[in-house]
Amino acid sequence: MIEELRWRGLLADATEHAAAALSVGQVAGYVGFDPTASSLHVGSLVPIMGLVHLQRAGHCPIALVGGGTGLIGDPSGKTRERALLDRLTMEENAEGIRRQLASFLDFEAASNPARMANNLDWLDGLGLVDFLRDVGKHFSVNAMLRKESVKRRLEDEEAGISFTEFSYQLLQAYDFLELSRRHGCTLQMGGSDQWGNITAGIDLVRRMGGPQCHGVVFPLLVTARGLKFGKSEAAETVWLDPERTSPYRFYQFWLNSEDADVVRYLKLFTLLDRDEVDDLAEAVRTAPHRREAQRRLAAEVTRTVHGADGLDAALRASRILFGGSPRGLSSAEIEDVFADVPSTALARSRLEGPGAELAVVMAEAGMASSRSEARRLIRDGGVYVNGERVSATDGTLTTEDLLDGRFVVARIGKKRHFVLDAR
Repeated sequence: MIEELRWRGLLADATEHAAAALSVGQVAGYVGFDPTASSLHVGSLVPIMGLVHLQRAGHCPIALVGGGTGLIGDPSGKTRERALLDRLTMEENAEGIRRQLASFLDFEAASNPARMANNLDWLDGLGLVDFLRDVGKHFSVNAMLRKESVKRRLEDEEAGISFTEFSYQLLQAYDFLELSRRHGCTLQMGGSDQWGNITAGIDLVRRMGGPQCHGVVFPLLVTARGLKFGKSEAAETVWLDPERTSPYRFYQFWLNSEDADVVRYLKLFTLLDRDEVDDLAEAVRTAPHRREAQRRLAAEVTRTVHGADGLDAALRASRILFGGSPRGLSSAEIEDVFADVPSTALARSRLEGPGAELAVVMAEAGMASSRSEARRLIRDGGVYVNGERVSATDGTLTTEDLLDGRFVVARIGKKRHFVLDAR
């Protein structure tokens, strides 16, 4: 498994005996997920794929939802104190994350089924006095202050760090102890910014008389241009929840991967083997304009996250921008696909009865400089309504032309789209 992670670029570091432990017997290992949002995002795919490879190697993956620690917040990678969420919101977020993880992990496997756990189960009833006496005594404040995540916050006098977030590393270490006791877990995985928390947990399990434990950390990803991975071109977070990021937008995020990044992403976020990745890498080198690697990446990841139906919807929406028919799309899908296309309001009453003359509407909507130019464009065969070429210069638009009872999608030439909104 360690060699697989290394080849795929998923390995940043590992504790000394982690590789040996993973090679000699079945290991239970976990990754923690912070439920401070109702959905995971594409940046979460790195640790998720770590669990996927753990299970594929015959080991037992545990997805730990931090329902308890999420109420406090991890200071790692943060320059400011997190806003604390209420318990009900945290529980709803945790449930949403559980559903998303079920798309990646096999919870019915015969020999190594995945498990879900929530640290609220043991942290909720934990007494402060007992915790400080039994666990806190094993932590040196001097060592805690040397943790990189704490040092960065202490250097910022304005931000600082609260005792709440300072204590986070104790609770994460305690999670490792509880998972060791409850599920025989001896491996924790996470981003490289979690190294200090992971080693603290290993030390706690050892000090409390538990088995030898191990850690594996993944790299924190940046693009070839040095930008943080996981943002769209509009600097929006790309979520796994289709209600927050549609399958079409999700597909487009991966399709827009740069040539310098796409091969690395194929290794990280798909299960394609070496030969397949090598073939796609060659395609990037010899025919980058075909974007074969980007299309394969987008298809593989979208299918995994949103299923075959989600991928089909994304492909159908993508084809519309290249001349496909928008018929069959819902209003929400049309708004999503044509979000960056000029849109003009059109009174629905004008489309009733005989309807409105298309050339007039085109001039009013800025699709043509005048009615005469609009008629010329129609005569030359360059005007399309809802994907169909218009031939009559005196043609009209009626309510029957409305997609999902609301939109008309017009196109001039191959790429100039316009949306008429008759809401």
